[in-house]
Amino acid sequence: MPYLPMLLLIAFGFVVSLAVAVRVVRSLRRFRTASTLARHGLDDGAGLLRARFAALGVALAERSRGRSGE
Repeated sequence: MPYLPMLLLIAFGFVVSLAVAVRVVRSLRRFRTASTLARHGLDDGAGLLRARFAALGVALAERSRGRSGE
């Protein structure tokens, strides 16, 4: 039965490959979750910045209208 050690080695390699694949998938899932959270935080910050610039533009427009009417 010289084929038995080879089959055991192949089975062991398959088990190790499966374990590595499971760990990689878990790591990728965690990375995807973290990147999604970071992207949402950046999007929120960018939205707030756009709103502040819009409010500044409105305030400047109102101020210039008030001066031109004087």
